Amino acid sequence: MNALVLIGMGLWGYFSSASPSPTALIPVGFGAIFALVTPMFRKENRIVAHIVVLLTFLLIIALFMPLRGAIGRGDTMGTVRVGIMLAVSVVAMGIYIKSFIDARKARASKE
Repeated sequence: MNALVLIGMGLWGYFSSASPSPTALIPVGFGAIFALVTPMFRKENRIVAHIVVLLTFLLIIALFMPLRGAIGRGDTMGTVRVGIMLAVSVVAMGIYIKSFIDARKARASKE
């Protein structure tokens, strides 16, 4: 879900802008990476899971600057787009952390 939101909102922001910046495609790149590694993530590949969490964390930090810029310009649609990407990424991060905790508990109960 996070990948689809990042790709969709990122492309919308890029193509709806009068003067598109290549940096608007950064969330699209992250979304594409997340979409490509989803099968490995679902197979509980721990290395991929940790990389996805790290990239999601970096994305959350990186989205604050465009959010601040959109708010500063009074760009309501830009604020909404970046806000949605940020919110979905924060929710995804929470889900990832919960899955790590659940996996650790499951391993501990087997021992």
